[in-house]
Amino acid sequence: VQYGKPYEVHRVPTPRTLADHDILIKVAVASYCHSDTVAASGVFTTKLPIIASHEGTGTVVAVGPAVTNFKPGDRTIAALQRDRCGRCGECTSPHDVAQFCRGAKGSIGITIDGAFAEYLIGDSRTAVHVPDAVSFQLAAPLSCAGITIFRGVLQTGLKSGQWLAIVGSGGGLGHIGVQFAKASGLKVVGIEAREEALALSKEVGADLVLDAREGDAALVQKIAEATGYGGVDASINVSNAKSAVTTACAVVRTHGTMVQIAVEPPVLEIPARELWGRDLRLRGSLVCSVNEANQMMELVAKGGINVKSNVFHGLEEIPKLVHLVHSGKMQGKAIVVVDESQV
Repeated sequence: VQYGKPYEVHRVPTPRTLADHDILIKVAVASYCHSDTVAASGVFTTKLPIIASHEGTGTVVAVGPAVTNFKPGDRTIAALQRDRCGRCGECTSPHDVAQFCRGAKGSIGITIDGAFAEYLIGDSRTAVHVPDAVSFQLAAPLSCAGITIFRGVLQTGLKSGQWLAIVGSGGGLGHIGVQFAKASGLKVVGIEAREEALALSKEVGADLVLDAREGDAALVQKIAEATGYGGVDASINVSNAKSAVTTACAVVRTHGTMVQIAVEPPVLEIPARELWGRDLRLRGSLVCSVNEANQMMELVAKGGINVKSNVFHGLEEIPKLVHLVHSGKMQGKAIVVVDESQV
């Protein structure tokens, strides 16, 4: 991918040299993330051209000399980050937050080559095993979208029976988040502004689905009636719409929590009165830890979690995939099967 240009397929050498903790993955399925759009726009100051996609899954075919937790033949998803420093306060924290390491040397598909390729180098220290019960088509979107919204649900701190609103519930992250929340025993309000996304929110089991185009006042009233008190216990915003963060705050009860995951817009506008007037807690969330990713995989392996995927076949179809993503008509995620023999 290059700035302002269509995706192109090029022949590049297969990686031959592996560092100590590297694993070489033969890619089975790769998925498109909104962050791919952001990276191509220059927001991440990415140096292009680069091989895109940080949502890759496949089979390990070779390992570096220091790798002990993977072997050839293992099924895996390659985590976004590579080569964390291992020494900073984030890496050594007892709170399992190493993904915030500022010394990490790269992020696949953003600063180093990603998964829209036949082979991908991953970091064994951040990669996650994929159980046999989880298909590669399901696992690929989980490698970023899944782990990100999984931690977002954890960050709310809610317990079974409480109410969670997801703004952007019918998008790539949101519709997965509805399912994770329901699996945790939460009651879920889905908020969307597209017909396709409203339909998907209902399909994946949101208890109440509301149209954001009705305005915040109408949403607040309907949620108050449904919950029996002043709003949901927490909300998660995964929508990049400018007004979404205001909506995510408005629907939360006094003393509640709003978790911001969406990476855009770069500056959030939140009425100050929403914070001090109702004592709201604001939290950010970034992907998740290896332990949390393993927890997610264990949950998915039990069944009942599905990703609405638009499937393309072969790297040559990536331009078609990108066109669908930007059409505004897509439901869920867009994935490309790179190696048919693995699926």
